[in-house]
Amino acid sequence: MMTKNNFNVGIDIGTHTIKVVVTGINKDNGSPCVLATGTSETVGMRLGYIVNIDLVAESLKKAIKLAEATLGSKIRKACVSIGGISLGSMISTGSVIISRADQEITELDVSKVLAISEENLDIINKKIIHIIPIAYKLDGKDIHGRPQGMHGIKLEVKTLFITCLKQNLDDLITVLGLANIEVSDVLASPVALSTILLNSRQKTAGCALVDIGAETVSLSVFENNLLISLQVFSIGSMDITKDVALGFKIALEEAESVKLGSVIGGDFPKKKVDEIIEARLGDIFELVDNHLKRIRRSELLPAGIVITGGGAHITKIEEIAKKQLNLPAKVGPVDTTINNKFKIKDASWYVAYGLALNSSSEGNNNMQSSIGDNVKQVKGFFKSILSQLLP
Repeated sequence: MMTKNNFNVGIDIGTHTIKVVVTGINKDNGSPCVLATGTSETVGMRLGYIVNIDLVAESLKKAIKLAEATLGSKIRKACVSIGGISLGSMISTGSVIISRADQEITELDVSKVLAISEENLDIINKKIIHIIPIAYKLDGKDIHGRPQGMHGIKLEVKTLFITCLKQNLDDLITVLGLANIEVSDVLASPVALSTILLNSRQKTAGCALVDIGAETVSLSVFENNLLISLQVFSIGSMDITKDVALGFKIALEEAESVKLGSVIGGDFPKKKVDEIIEARLGDIFELVDNHLKRIRRSELLPAGIVITGGGAHITKIEEIAKKQLNLPAKVGPVDTTINNKFKIKDASWYVAYGLALNSSSEGNNNMQSSIGDNVKQVKGFFKSILSQLLP
């Protein structure tokens, strides 16, 4: 038995489409269930930037209205993603002298050292979305685990900050406000994706998540179960579509079908199609490898590359990635178990589902969050939902 009185909402506002997902809890077994979905074409965005607030707000209202029609209830609060070319990561360090007389590290010391690492950043016109401590040292020695409760004199930290343009975030909040939606939390799109597409074994061994969107590609790199780098490139699957359109002198709609392998042969010889697609995918994976070289992880990620996003469905993409990056590569998880009337048609829905599962439903009929911040629980819930959604 599903309940529609208590629900969580995730909203993914992409450059080309907006996706709204509503999840709840099955009263009979405590497992998650999908209550409603809504989608609409995005008007007023480019490369993840909001260029027309009013148009994006109207687009969002359409998607919300569709979800509300199925849900039979108003949506008032949601967890929302932020992505696009303004998203990025910065590394900073900080150090403090332990304050207590007995030299025991407290939460206050940890908070202080993180604040100092933040003060050392140059974040003019930027907003910090996530703060991730990558490594701690105590008196010059690496700490394996939590620093709290240990004893020493000097505590140091290396911190990863996920940032975006302040104006972009402000515009996003404004759009949600115009749609009468209160923002419960904002997650970077790659962070929401990684919570559900990668397991702790992959993240610990070392892996990268490559999300190929319509106009951007995001790269998230993990090691020791931590996000260590994030980069967004201004290239995407739409560039491949444009290349195919130019190569065969056809409309973009037809080029999209050719790109995805729906139309091959005749006027579209497979060899030429492959050459066009592989050339642009080569550009994408070259950017990925160049970034991995900058952070000294090129060919050094044992768990390899996981590819997702709307552009992940291109034929032979795994083979091309393996060859160019010299790493294991696979398209994100595919589960074809059971389905109901709500279906995931492609990987472009993953962010919205991840957001819904990370969302607090307080404000949507005053339900306490059933999920919270426990990543393992979120991942388990997501797998259960996938079994309901995938064809």
